[in-house]
Amino acid sequence: MIDKIGKITLYVNNQDEAKKFWTEKLEFIVKLEQPMGPTMKWLEVGPSESEFTTFILYDKNMMKSQKPDANISHPNVLLSTTDIENAYKKMKSKNIEVEDIMTMPYGKMFSFKDQDGNEYLLREDK
Repeated sequence: MIDKIGKITLYVNNQDEAKKFWTEKLEFIVKLEQPMGPTMKWLEVGPSESEFTTFILYDKNMMKSQKPDANISHPNVLLSTTDIENAYKKMKSKNIEVEDIMTMPYGKMFSFKDQDGNEYLLREDK
């Protein structure tokens, strides 16, 4: 049946700004970037070369023109780290908008926003 989660599409306002955010601020790498016709490109980023799951940074307006009834609202994405304190400090030092670290019975986490104001949750998994 299903073996892995392969790709998660994030609809973005500007692919170049999104690429800069994910690679420069969150230290992701570009896993694949190639043209898809004259006005569009396929852009995938991931946390490392060995990580299978990637984010596809897809232009919101392009999707709406291709499929007007597409739901381009932002998905709820939960990311993982083994050192929440260090991740929090690094994100703050890179001027990423972060909320306070929350300590819950099941672990520590905090939310942060990308270049378009979409919110993500980073959770410590040990």
